Amino acid sequence: MGASKTEHYTERQNRISTIFKALGHPARLAIMEVLMEVESCICGDIVSSLPLAQPTVSQHLKELKNAGLIKGNIEGNAVCYCINEKLLEEIQGYFAEVSVKLSKMENNCC
Repeated sequence: MGASKTEHYTERQNRISTIFKALGHPARLAIMEVLMEVESCICGDIVSSLPLAQPTVSQHLKELKNAGLIKGNIEGNAVCYCINEKLLEEIQGYFAEVSVKLSKMENNCC
C-alpha cells in the first residue's frame, strides 16, 4: 500500500481523519462510553469494565489521547482520564456542517 500523502489534504481533514481512525476500534469506543458515564476515571476502573488486559487498555488509551479525544492527569500512582469536550464539540461541528450541506442537496444521487 502506498503512502497516504497527507500533505495534499487540509489540516482539518487530517485532524478529523486522525480522530476517526482513533474511534475506529470497538475497544476505544467502549472506553469513550465508560468515560462518558463518569466525570473522570482511573485506568484500573476502565480495565475492570472491559474484557481486555491492562496493557491492551493502556495502548488504546494512548491512541485516544494522541488523537486528542481524552485528557489524562497523573494523581499519585494512577492516571485519571476524562473526555476532551472541546474536541467533541469540534466533531459535532463537523457533522453539523455535513448535515447542512446534505440538507441543501437535491436527493437525485443513487
